[in-house]
Amino acid sequence: MSTSLDLAPELSVASTHPVSPLADSQPELALSPRLHNRDLAPTRIEGRRWGRYSIFALWTNDVHNIANYSFAMGLFALGLGGWQILLSLAIGAALVYFFMNLSGYMGQKTGVPFPVISRIAFGIHGAQIPALIRAVIAIAWFGIQTYLASVVLRVLLTAVWPQMAAYDHDSILGLSSLGWVCFVSIWLVQLVILAYGMEMVRRYEAFAGPVILLTVAALAVFMYFKADARIAWSVAEPLTGYEMWRNIFAGGALWLAIYGTLVLNFCDFARSSPCRKTIRVGNFWGLPVNILVFAMITVVLCGAQFRINGQIIDSPTQIVAAIPSTAFLVLGCLAFLIVTVAVNIMANFVAPAFVLSNLAPRHLNFRRAGLISATLAVLILPWNLYNSPLVIVYFLSGLGALLGPLYGVIMSDYWLLRKGCINVPQLYSEDPTGAYHYTKGINLRAVAAFVPAALLAIVLALVPNFHSVAPFSWLIGAGIAAALYLLIAPRKCQYHDVSGECIAVDHSSH
Repeated sequence: MSTSLDLAPELSVASTHPVSPLADSQPELALSPRLHNRDLAPTRIEGRRWGRYSIFALWTNDVHNIANYSFAMGLFALGLGGWQILLSLAIGAALVYFFMNLSGYMGQKTGVPFPVISRIAFGIHGAQIPALIRAVIAIAWFGIQTYLASVVLRVLLTAVWPQMAAYDHDSILGLSSLGWVCFVSIWLVQLVILAYGMEMVRRYEAFAGPVILLTVAALAVFMYFKADARIAWSVAEPLTGYEMWRNIFAGGALWLAIYGTLVLNFCDFARSSPCRKTIRVGNFWGLPVNILVFAMITVVLCGAQFRINGQIIDSPTQIVAAIPSTAFLVLGCLAFLIVTVAVNIMANFVAPAFVLSNLAPRHLNFRRAGLISATLAVLILPWNLYNSPLVIVYFLSGLGALLGPLYGVIMSDYWLLRKGCINVPQLYSEDPTGAYHYTKGINLRAVAAFVPAALLAIVLALVPNFHSVAPFSWLIGAGIAAALYLLIAPRKCQYHDVSGECIAVDHSSH
């Protein structure tokens, strides 16, 4: 069953932007209900609201989250000094900025979310492969991040009302009574935000960005003066020579791998930006500039703590927890709580909501799919996952290693093979002669390029013998997948560029 464009007036919009002349000569196109609903449809260019500040705030939340600080402080613990950490993160920032722009430009031009973008390279049905891999990772981490946010809330509540600690000693399915109350509370807050769609996500991210930036900056100033305005620039015996340079470049590569999820589905956000310049400028201030500020704050926090007592902290929350003033402790906890929720929504909630909607567009819109993914995140009891090194290292890290090869196939297909020429309406068509039907809806060449690159990336990431190259598994996987795909992809195809404005919906519909 399909829906003709002529029979769907709510989807037909007069385009105010130039499209390919081919669009007028094409036969009537049918939108398949198995591939299309209003949430998966392209966003109309007019009225897009994700401006430069929205993108900057999005990245401010993600850059300054607790997990990233723990990663950067780990570089200090490994023996890298202040300038070395700055250089390492600068390399990572440049890589992330470049790859994020490539992904963002795709979303801005086509106006479609990641599951639909994936149809270009993998086919209208083969796109479920990258989409589901991204969704499984996101659902697992959504539960884990919700749990971590609930831990911060527990610290806050017991600091204000010490008597509540009495409810933190029992165990119900591995979590205390107070833990369950905090977890469900954070879970519900995130559901409420998502219930109002992507526009509410934009507003929340815009609110949370300055909060965390001011908090960590104030924390750095506090620690700097607490250390008598002197910080240690390295541990007692900083690394030198080959080992130093290896860790510098490994840190940069790992920083890119951390963003391996978002670099895939940044189009979920960029599709709501009005132009490339908006993405480029927002990404510049939100990524390279923000990451360097983040790196300087990390150096100050670590250096000041090491100067004070010779200890290396694992997270800025340790500094917050040690603040003698209850009022400042509460404010610090609130700030980290706000940013953890913001990061969780952008990185781990939006992606599976679109993916599950993509699985059954007739029955699942963005909100229903988001509720299902959030429910799954509870059912997996994420605190048990987080406390299991086997799950974190082998299952989630193994899945994460697949993201580089996926990115390599999708980007090489779009930028190097098609040169950005996309027939957007045909992304929603099951016509056997359609541009993205391939073989029964699956591009077997894309799968053939992805599988060996993915296997190699998993081996490099998880096998101990390859420890020295493990940090570079994302880059290696992406490069090999891109090369393989370009080697076996057909060369003589003619690609047409057709705008999706004729089937686009208003930004407010999402």
